[in-house]
Amino acid sequence: MENYVRTDLALELKEDISEKNDIAGVRVETYEDSEYGLTKTHIRVLDQTGAEILGKPIGNYITLESPKLCSEDENIHMPFVLALHDVLKELFHGADHILVIGLGNRNITPDALGPSVVDHLYITRHLLREGVVKHSMEISALCPGVMAQTGIETSTIIQSLCREINPDVVICIDALAAREAERLNTTIQVCDTGITPGAGVGNRRLSLNEETLGVPVIAVGVPTVISMPAMISHAMEGLLEKLPVSVLRQYEKEIVEFIQTPTVSSMFVTPKNIDELIGRVSFTISEAINRFLT
Repeated sequence: MENYVRTDLALELKEDISEKNDIAGVRVETYEDSEYGLTKTHIRVLDQTGAEILGKPIGNYITLESPKLCSEDENIHMPFVLALHDVLKELFHGADHILVIGLGNRNITPDALGPSVVDHLYITRHLLREGVVKHSMEISALCPGVMAQTGIETSTIIQSLCREINPDVVICIDALAAREAERLNTTIQVCDTGITPGAGVGNRRLSLNEETLGVPVIAVGVPTVISMPAMISHAMEGLLEKLPVSVLRQYEKEIVEFIQTPTVSSMFVTPKNIDELIGRVSFTISEAINRFLT
């Protein structure tokens, strides 16, 4: 059943392998902020062995999570902004020109995270060139849409732009898929290995990374959807705690066949208040980026 449960989160892939932090080629560090209920998990994939075990390229995967992020508790906003800003600053390595790419389709709410973040950014590239403001940090942004809207691979659009404006680093903002419903809109993953647009919902496009764009790529993602197989798997785990394994084994074949049906295997669900949640988390991400101008 696990083969049909999709997740973009390195943290969940690590949890699938081991509850302990003793995976070959992988180093895991966890930090807790009890005051705000914020947890930071830094997963370092150190070598090819770790990459093959975890199923993620060599690099850094930093997860910030708090159940309060999707609540109306405004006290979590600034601590999360500061924590995310510090993570980005650590990965920027002194970059002065940031190109932010808002991936996704703004007409589909669970996929509108990237465009929503861009809408809240302070764009400075044109102002610096016109002498309106003086600042060391240059921020430019683009929402390339999706291939169904443009007929052009997203990577082709961004490659052309990078050649034209030559940014120091590209930040790609995208919606992700999670395995655990509790992580929807409560988790932000940051990695320095790039991203494959659409991978979370099984619609893979060409990757966006340093190899394809020629500049370092930082991916910032928030899980906004969960697959139906993941929901069923989660329900089965709950039943295992209450029913004998032998009982569920009798229906295992039927369950797997149900999950494998095209309708179920390709179905994703999202919270009913996703528009509100996208608005809240996109503002948190944009504020973390905007702080580079303060």
